[in-house]
Amino acid sequence: MFRHIMVPVDLAHEERLGHALSVAADLARHWSARVTYVGVGTNTPGVLAHTPEEYTARLAAFAQAQGVAHGIEAAAHATIAHDPTTDLDDALLRAVDETGADLVVMQSHIPGLMDYVWPSNGGKIAGHASASVLVVRG
Repeated sequence: MFRHIMVPVDLAHEERLGHALSVAADLARHWSARVTYVGVGTNTPGVLAHTPEEYTARLAAFAQAQGVAHGIEAAAHATIAHDPTTDLDDALLRAVDETGADLVVMQSHIPGLMDYVWPSNGGKIAGHASASVLVVRG
């Protein structure tokens, strides 16, 4: 059914991504699909990397480890944004088209009061992506 799964990842919060990572891996094995882990970095030095190249390498290592751990075909797609906090949704929507993904599996949180003021990333991606989107809670 699906051939290419995109999984947005925030390497600063890797420990919170377990459910989406395992769901994406299960779906990839089921459909023999490849998985591309997408991360949004910045041009300026930060906690995760000092340069875009360093961030790209770190994301590639993460994708490789996921591929080995889950027995799936995995790749990385790093995109650089001026301000990842405000540009995240647009960067992820571009990545859907750039990667050619036909399914996006992304982690979400339990909605709270602030989600009625500021919409969630998952909600925007689901509403505007050219691919199917599976938002995973927990």
